[in-house]
Amino acid sequence: METKNIMIVGVGGQGSLLASKLLGHMLLKYGYDVKVSEVHGMSQRGGSVVTYVRYGDKVYSPIIDKGEADCIVAFELLEAARWTEYLKTGGQIVVNTQQTDPMPVIIGAMQYPENLVEKMQNLGVKIDACDCLSLANQAGSTKAVNIVLMGKLSNYFPFPEEDWIQAIQECVPKKFIELNKKAFALGRNSR
Repeated sequence: METKNIMIVGVGGQGSLLASKLLGHMLLKYGYDVKVSEVHGMSQRGGSVVTYVRYGDKVYSPIIDKGEADCIVAFELLEAARWTEYLKTGGQIVVNTQQTDPMPVIIGAMQYPENLVEKMQNLGVKIDACDCLSLANQAGSTKAVNIVLMGKLSNYFPFPEEDWIQAIQECVPKKFIELNKKAFALGRNSR
């Protein structure tokens, strides 16, 4: 199997590292060679966070270059737009429609761009957009956006739902398992 590339992008504190851990766990379970690379930037100050997940028969490097990502999972709209050039032709973006204001917007130097989903679609990008924050809240915690997104992403893999649930049970602290199982199901079943 040729190497596949997934980028998980967001803002510090949104749970992208747990999302990449869960995805990597699933891929290893199915016998793929997996490389994960975390790039933090100013994550503790709300800055951009990027995680590369590469898998296949044999993966030699964890880094994804521009035009190579099969899928981008974005925790926030502006982050999806920021990393679009890394998506390969025919690639897929799975995005939370939440908007998190970056510092230039917070201080009034810029405005948050409007109609980002439509702008990306006009570039020919396939977008699966969902209000993951509302679904996470429905599951019991706004911090479960990462698992809602993994539920959405799971629709692009042939792995059965019960294997994803088992991975959640193995990767998430015990006291949060039920909440995360609910968040996953809400993401997986959202249209």
